Amino acid sequence: MNKVIRSHLFTAEHAWGALDITNMNGISVRLHWTDKPYKWHINDGEEVFAVMDGTVEMRYKEEGQEKAVLLHTGDIFYASIGTEHVAHPQGEARILVIEKEDSI
Repeated sequence: MNKVIRSHLFTAEHAWGALDITNMNGISVRLHWTDKPYKWHINDGEEVFAVMDGTVEMRYKEEGQEKAVLLHTGDIFYASIGTEHVAHPQGEARILVIEKEDSI
């Protein structure tokens, strides 16, 4: 079944609510809406984080040092295995997240 998703129109009932788009052999593709930060976490696999709408400050740790990068619409953040990170939206944001199924 084919789908067209207008990501800029998607909203959720709560921060980090998601629209499940598909699961490809254990890899989930989800569109998230949020207006609040997530929590510091480490995924049990790789993660691709694509900002579809809005601006997100991605904070991450590299060699024990906290760093941050501002991601705008169209920007992508790749978190390798073991990367501790947290997303802080600047207002409302919509984010496409591709990761191992059941990651935090």
